[in-house]
Amino acid sequence: MSTLLQINTSLFGGEGQSSKLTERFVNAWTARNPEAQVVVRDLTAQPLPHLDGARFQAFLAPAESRTAEQQAIVAESDALIDEVRSADVIVLGLPMYNFGVPSQLKAYFDHLARAGVSFRYTANGPEGLLGGAKVYILAARGGLYQGTPADTQTGYVTTFLNFIGLTDIEFVYAEGLAMGDEPKREALDRAAERIGQLAA
Repeated sequence: MSTLLQINTSLFGGEGQSSKLTERFVNAWTARNPEAQVVVRDLTAQPLPHLDGARFQAFLAPAESRTAEQQAIVAESDALIDEVRSADVIVLGLPMYNFGVPSQLKAYFDHLARAGVSFRYTANGPEGLLGGAKVYILAARGGLYQGTPADTQTGYVTTFLNFIGLTDIEFVYAEGLAMGDEPKREALDRAAERIGQLAA
């Protein structure tokens, strides 16, 4: 049975445009895969703590010497990593806030990046350990950024996912959503069409 991991990061919950796009994808995909399991990770409804010294030290501490607090921190990270490792398909809703990714997503990435768990260093450089899933990223933006230096998201998210072993990545962009009703409608229609193709 296939497993799809749906990750939402919009500050507006299910009303955010990126969340609506992920929901559209999931509905189309599950219609064709009715036996599949869908796991939802809403990083706004259930935000993770941002990385600090104590959490980082918990990740580094040997298992046999961790305190109870460190064990709880590591267990939370392990659960997130296991979700990714178990997924066959990952769908990430990605709004743009102030030219970057939501801070909740950065916190999530910081809990996924664990040396020896989600990646390892080798003589040939780092090697990701969470490969296998196909990743669809549904990026919703108020302005027009794709292919410009102001698009800080595409490179960053791609680099991070590649680092932990997720290399099969497809972006769908819905841009110009704050540039008037007509550009918004056209952008969402294009994104919906592309989603229909990819989820087929």
